[in-house]
Amino acid sequence: MKHFTLAFILTFAALIMAGCATATPTALPPTVAPQPTVAPQPTQAPASACALRLATTTSTADSGLLDAILPDFEKKFNCQVDVVAVGTGQALEIGSKGDADVVLVHARKSEDKFVADGHARERFDVMYNDFIVVGPKDDPAQILGMTSSADAFKQIATKQASFASRGDKSGTNSKELSIWASAGITPTKEMAWYNALGQGMGETLLTSNEKGMYTLTDRGTYLAMRDKLPNLVIILGGNSLDENKDKALLNPYGVMAVNPDKHPGVQYEMAMNFVNWLVSPDIQKMIGTFGVDKFGQPLFYPNAKP
Repeated sequence: MKHFTLAFILTFAALIMAGCATATPTALPPTVAPQPTVAPQPTQAPASACALRLATTTSTADSGLLDAILPDFEKKFNCQVDVVAVGTGQALEIGSKGDADVVLVHARKSEDKFVADGHARERFDVMYNDFIVVGPKDDPAQILGMTSSADAFKQIATKQASFASRGDKSGTNSKELSIWASAGITPTKEMAWYNALGQGMGETLLTSNEKGMYTLTDRGTYLAMRDKLPNLVIILGGNSLDENKDKALLNPYGVMAVNPDKHPGVQYEMAMNFVNWLVSPDIQKMIGTFGVDKFGQPLFYPNAKP
């Protein structure tokens, strides 16, 4: 019996081992390499769809007006405005070469010629302010109280009091030269008291303040910079436009989209968007209130036609 039991056990064990030898092992899934972690990208504001080239005068920039109103245009039209602030003559020259899409300037005769020469199809009124004569507090030429700029200039020349001219073919420089012509005087570099600086309005005011010179300036730029000009006071033109008795000192501004027929590379459609935006009631209101809170008077007076 013991022999049988042992034989049975050995036989049973052999069968189990044989079954194990022929069984197919279970396949494991292949190891998958982990995907690399991608760093999150920073959120970026959408880029502007365009960049509009605006050639304008230093007064619109130096007064702070452009900083106050341009963000509204850029937001509404998703278009960045690239500003080149120079004298009116240079701004019109830039436009006449097709290197600007729109110009905002203040020299009416030059603007009319710009249109007549085909560089723009039309000029649009935007705003105006006025010119004033500023000078040293001690008023060496004794022109305080005069109401005629031509008479004041004649007195400055007679006294040979130091005068700073922008000398940059700007709208202000053009107005200054027309006043000298009205006074029957042609200033030249040989006149030691006459200084043609070739600078913008801001730099000319700073030089006048430093060296005790008279100069012609638009009221808006003078008021905006007054805190930096402790040695200068308004000599002619009064404390507001309403007090300025010399109507020849009115200073109108116009805007023009550069003509694509003459300059095919310009962005005429966006330039006309700018023109229409600038003369719209909302922006005209912004222009008319600019500076009132700080100076008690606007720096520019809107006059766009409906």
